[in-house]
Amino acid sequence: MFGSSVLELAIGLAFCYGTVALIVATVQEALAAAFRLRANTLLAGIKSMLNDPRFTALAQMVYAHPLVNPHSDGRVADERSMAARPSYIEPVYFAIALIDSIGHVPGNFARLGADIDAVADPQVRRALQGLYARAGGDLERFQHLIAGWFDNAMQRLSGNYKRRQLLISFLISLLLAILFNIDSIALFRTLWQQPQLAAHIGAAPLALDAQTLRQLWALPIGWQSFPPVLDTAFALQAAGWIVTASTTLFGAPFWFDLLQRAVQLRSTGTRPDDGAHLQVATASAAPALPMTNQT
Repeated sequence: MFGSSVLELAIGLAFCYGTVALIVATVQEALAAAFRLRANTLLAGIKSMLNDPRFTALAQMVYAHPLVNPHSDGRVADERSMAARPSYIEPVYFAIALIDSIGHVPGNFARLGADIDAVADPQVRRALQGLYARAGGDLERFQHLIAGWFDNAMQRLSGNYKRRQLLISFLISLLLAILFNIDSIALFRTLWQQPQLAAHIGAAPLALDAQTLRQLWALPIGWQSFPPVLDTAFALQAAGWIVTASTTLFGAPFWFDLLQRAVQLRSTGTRPDDGAHLQVATASAAPALPMTNQT
């Protein structure tokens, strides 16, 4: 009984947290697409990298390059008039676009040094001069160095983006926990006392569909009385909301993997049908032993 209660508790919690994390990821992806967060973050990172906050110099010319922005017509446009912005730029293509934007004539590597010296921004000019000197006259190596510079800057930008997305994920999950009263503390208590509530969960859902939501609502979540009374019980309830919101930071794959393991562990026990069949087979075989001895 103890082992069964623990398994059903783990299955119910893992399913609840995984489904909430899946809902949060879906909402977050929809918001990122609607507000073009990845494209805007990439644009802000390139403007910072090339020290062009007003988008009037190198960053603007790089974004007008067809290798960086295939939807561009090649004309230099301001930030607001760009119809489309890339969400990802290949580092090699960025290097080629930056070299072309500087004014490099293909095949004339010596002229490239003069073009770099003519770059207006002193920080960008110094960075390019250092990479140019390390290239040792090799254009392909120079492109590789610029690509590495861009890749390093994008890794830092990606880290900042992930941290910001984690905060957004926590806020969305906290809002969901409050709206639907997904109280982890109350959920834990109820599933421990009534493990049969999670017995209907048989596997991790493949997608966020109606069946998944029905299984989620079958768990002890939701409001029974609203608005809540601001007392000690409400403080414990708020703590349960925070716990629920914190669990979504692990991500849906983590919880669904844990759910699959718990379901598999539950299925390794002897099923009632198998146990009854085993008893019948043993009873039918028992009389054969005395008959064999008599002969």
